[in-house]
Amino acid sequence: MTRPQLMIVAASLAVANFAFAAPAAAPGAAAPGAAALDAANPFAKISTLPFNYPAFDKIRNEHFGPAFAEGMRQHAADIDAIANNRKAATFENTIVAMERSGKLLARTSGAFGIFAGGNTNDTIKGLERELAPKLAAHRDAMLLNQKLFDRIETLYAKRAKLGLDAESAFLLERYRKDFVRAGAKLSAADKDKLKGYNAELATLQTTFSQNVLSEANAAALVVDTRAELAGMSDAAIDAAAVVAKKRGLDGKFAIPVTNTTGQAPLAVLSNRAVRERLLAASLARGSRGGEFDNTGVVLKIAKLRAERAALLGYPNHAAYMLEDQTAKDTGAVNKLLGELAKPAVANARKEAADIQNVIDAEKGGFQLAAHDWAFYSDKVRAERFNFDQSQLRPYFELNNVLTNGVFYAAGKVYGLTFKERKDLPVYDPDMRVFDVIDANGKPLAIFVADFYARGNKRGGAWANAYVPQSHLMGTRPVIGNHLNIPKPAAGEPTLLTYDELRTLFHEFGHALHGMFSDVKYPRFAGTGVPRDFVEFPSQVNEMWAVWPEVLGNYAKHYKTGEAMPKELLDKVIASKQFNEGYRTTEYLASSILDQRWHQLSAAHIPTDVVAFEAGALKEAGVDFAPVPPRYRTTYFSHVFSGGYSAGYYGYLWSEKLDADTVEWFNENGGLSRKNGDHFRKMLLSKGGTLDAMQMYRNFRGRDAKIEPLLERRGLNAK
Repeated sequence: MTRPQLMIVAASLAVANFAFAAPAAAPGAAAPGAAALDAANPFAKISTLPFNYPAFDKIRNEHFGPAFAEGMRQHAADIDAIANNRKAATFENTIVAMERSGKLLARTSGAFGIFAGGNTNDTIKGLERELAPKLAAHRDAMLLNQKLFDRIETLYAKRAKLGLDAESAFLLERYRKDFVRAGAKLSAADKDKLKGYNAELATLQTTFSQNVLSEANAAALVVDTRAELAGMSDAAIDAAAVVAKKRGLDGKFAIPVTNTTGQAPLAVLSNRAVRERLLAASLARGSRGGEFDNTGVVLKIAKLRAERAALLGYPNHAAYMLEDQTAKDTGAVNKLLGELAKPAVANARKEAADIQNVIDAEKGGFQLAAHDWAFYSDKVRAERFNFDQSQLRPYFELNNVLTNGVFYAAGKVYGLTFKERKDLPVYDPDMRVFDVIDANGKPLAIFVADFYARGNKRGGAWANAYVPQSHLMGTRPVIGNHLNIPKPAAGEPTLLTYDELRTLFHEFGHALHGMFSDVKYPRFAGTGVPRDFVEFPSQVNEMWAVWPEVLGNYAKHYKTGEAMPKELLDKVIASKQFNEGYRTTEYLASSILDQRWHQLSAAHIPTDVVAFEAGALKEAGVDFAPVPPRYRTTYFSHVFSGGYSAGYYGYLWSEKLDADTVEWFNENGGLSRKNGDHFRKMLLSKGGTLDAMQMYRNFRGRDAKIEPLLERRGLNAK
């Protein structure tokens, strides 16, 4: 996402999180007990489409409720049979049996996650609220099953004598750790208390997510005249008129607020008062009172997470979460964020001074504010590098970037080819589907592209495993990328901003991680890795966006077909560090907020969300008004409804590995099959089958160095 939410885990461990895609069964396999579900329900049997691709043309709202009910019943029966098996515990009849369990629930929850994120409606939202506590309880019933845990403990105690291969041995270790962290060793009374926490948190996190989406729609900037939107293209203003008309505001113009604090129109709107209104609407989301206010929800989530952590024996929620990440503890994360905060803000202040010089030279008569930054930083860019972002967009037409940039790079580095197909169903007509052919000429995966923003689609960008790869289950990957690119008016081209371009390459890095997965167990498929490692491969894929050979292949003017002039291309590459102080500071501010909230004990939860946020930013030295956090607390979906609680730092943690890997590619010749094959074999194909940092060492030959990251972000000399 940009990035979040791509994670593949076994169905038995994933059913409480709609964003996680769970494994399908092997092609042609029967679903045990499926007769209890109406045969007309598309979830009653495994999809017969290629690669078990979901039958989106058959799935209706009314299918989910019955399928979830029967899926949970079947899965509970599966788990009960494993736990009460009279035969002595073996790896096959316990661990492998758990990996195979819950097929109907997996199919249903996987599809539901796709709809809830990308194609929601009032019925889906209602089901989310209804199902969240039920699925949390279902998960707890398994993870807190004493008989099941006893079988796992028996196997774990004699693991050295089981003769397991490396992946199987790691799976046993992983299951045991999952159960212990989920509370398997608690007393019966404490298990009941834990179940209560989990159920209430599931409901609150769903409420938070739905409030964020509702607030984004409600917080649209509305203006009365075209003149107020001066600076935007005619096509963009026409699109704003269409949005307003759909809202019953004929004759007016509406600009919806998107996920992050910053809003794309701020870079072009010449009316300062309108810019101020737009950013104010963005910053106020979730904290302005009313039906969708998230302040009370945040306080409840923070308190419950802290109480749950204490029950499990941890000082706070962050300590609990980080134990299972590559960072391991709060000290390591605080050190990283603290070391970078001062130089990042120093860089941002220098950038702000440059912007103020432009404002003063134009006799603006005002001090730089947050709503001015994007508009005037482009002027600084134009002055320093003799170009601005608007010059780039005609060369970044979406389809051309996808086919001749993203796909081209994947072909050069990994030998992949892509063929679009029109025969598979989609849930929105703008979606596109591609067969992915491996270097050996054999089908590898199916790739689904869902790029445009919609009112019924959550903000940000993410990747989903519609069907994860698993040799045990006989499944091959179906992977989707979901972005929120504004859809242009009919007949107009989709011209990307530079950030949207990077995001396109980034999310495809997640897709490659899922498509190259070559593991036996669904628990480890694709991105089944620690959260602070999952962004690493996707960030590496961003390097190809400005690699000269790749950029030269796709950066063609959408009207004339002429290549981007070399001098403009050189300026793009030369300006890569431009505005890095701003980008690093806004990210660090959000990462610090995440840690501050989740390093609190239950006794220290504040009563005022806005005041706590301001104090935390000031204490950390990142309270620089012209650079607000990338996400403020009340619309920080990554950590209050997504899978990144106490983990938003992970993008920077992963970027250390990414920058070191980019250096490796450069040292070894860059864009080549030899390099790609090594990266695929040693890392992308491994999923979560071994310790993540050991996986990196196996690939790189050593631990990652920090210097490439500092140089990239312009922090090495600060």
